[in-house]
Amino acid sequence: MKIYQYQDKTNMCGENVKKYRREQDVSQTELAARLQTYDVILEQKSISRIEAGTRVVADYELFTLSKALNVTIYDLLGLPNPK
Repeated sequence: MKIYQYQDKTNMCGENVKKYRREQDVSQTELAARLQTYDVILEQKSISRIEAGTRVVADYELFTLSKALNVTIYDLLGLPNPK
């Protein structure tokens, strides 16, 4: 399967995952542990690759990342919230 890129990244959320994780003083390992409480198994290395923009993020992972970081999906995608 060919992976397509958008602006040289394989996801749109990685930079914001890193931003919100750091703002909350959460390590990549701790974020991985939070995701496991939602039955999403990602290791620290996967979080690192997401933040670097080298790993595709599934829709359920995006949803769970937003819950684990207590932000909206729009926040992670860097989009305005259409309230």
